[in-house]
Amino acid sequence: MSDLLALARDLDARDPLASHLDAFVEAPGVAAYLDGNSLGRPLRELPDRLAAFVREDWGTRLIRSWDEQWMDLPTELGDRIGRVALGAAAGQTVVADSTTVLLYKLMRAAVDAQAGRAEIVIEEGNFPTDRFVAEGIAAERGMTLHWIAADQIAGVQVADIEAVVNENTALVVLSHVDYRSGALADMRAITDAVHEAGGLVLWDLCHSVGVIPTELDACGVDLAVGCTYKYLNGGPGSPAFAYVNARHHGVLRQPIQGWMGAGDVFAMGSAYAPAGGIRQFISGTPPVLGMLAMQGMLDLIEAASIGAVREKSKTLTGLAVQAFDEELAPLGVRLLSPRDAAQRGGHVTIGHPDFAEVTKTLWADGVIPDFRFPDGIRLGLSPLSTSHEEVLSGVLAVRDALG
Repeated sequence: MSDLLALARDLDARDPLASHLDAFVEAPGVAAYLDGNSLGRPLRELPDRLAAFVREDWGTRLIRSWDEQWMDLPTELGDRIGRVALGAAAGQTVVADSTTVLLYKLMRAAVDAQAGRAEIVIEEGNFPTDRFVAEGIAAERGMTLHWIAADQIAGVQVADIEAVVNENTALVVLSHVDYRSGALADMRAITDAVHEAGGLVLWDLCHSVGVIPTELDACGVDLAVGCTYKYLNGGPGSPAFAYVNARHHGVLRQPIQGWMGAGDVFAMGSAYAPAGGIRQFISGTPPVLGMLAMQGMLDLIEAASIGAVREKSKTLTGLAVQAFDEELAPLGVRLLSPRDAAQRGGHVTIGHPDFAEVTKTLWADGVIPDFRFPDGIRLGLSPLSTSHEEVLSGVLAVRDALG
């Protein structure tokens, strides 16, 4: 174990992003926070940002802030997320509703635009929200779901897609990073395979945005949705974002026709006429308060660069795998994530029959990973707020709890 500790401390000493660790609120009683892939930690500057908002933007400017800044915030913040984290040119990303609502909007818009194609392809182990929304839309539109049975550790492969897409495929819905194993899908190759068959593809970016450099435009992605409370640290319930490639603007029409997505919001027209571009994918009043916290995290990611964040993610997860090999594998723990850092996202999943009880012990001791049914612990390692020594202490706490 002494070699692992020396390695962790050396990695921290050489970490070019180490200075960012102090940017986050301290959590008294927490020895290791390994759940940043579910809920990112708040920034120290957030209380001042919130107070200034209440005192000035809302408290002083009052309703005038809608004209001065809030009306354009969904698209301006969307453009910023696109630039900093998504590889998306301006005018294609908007911050609006929850992940579920945006998945619904984009899935419905996509299948409605694919006349004559009656099948939605989705991985059977995809996150429940994605599956449930796809099931509902298939029922609404009289379509068929084609379930892919992918390898539970390696995730969906290009060959899995090539084997099922055809002239009847309207839409393929996949996660860029598997929420269970952390497997990283080949976005470019899979997107190309779907397009070869004439289908559209929607990528769920919830477990990759803010930790994986994502090149949506370069990969020719049609649609994408992602949340902002994980690696973007937007806080519980912060709104999601939607990406719609510019080539689909004016072609796809979203199904929830709210007044904020109208071409002339204040005309109070007798019939709905959608706004041009990405703005039509807004429906109701933008959740302005929910957009505040993520802005500070975007500052940090932009200062560090998403490429540097990804490199630290690889060393964090690499250390977790090495510590697993030395300390947990001898205890019968299984590695449920890809070994190759290039093939995984920002979390590592390990499995053991006793992990449901172990997780309770860890939480009581101030070590916070999360449990995933039936017997997995996810070590979610948010690079800007997590040190290598913290990762190691978490793995060793798992070992001790098993003992």
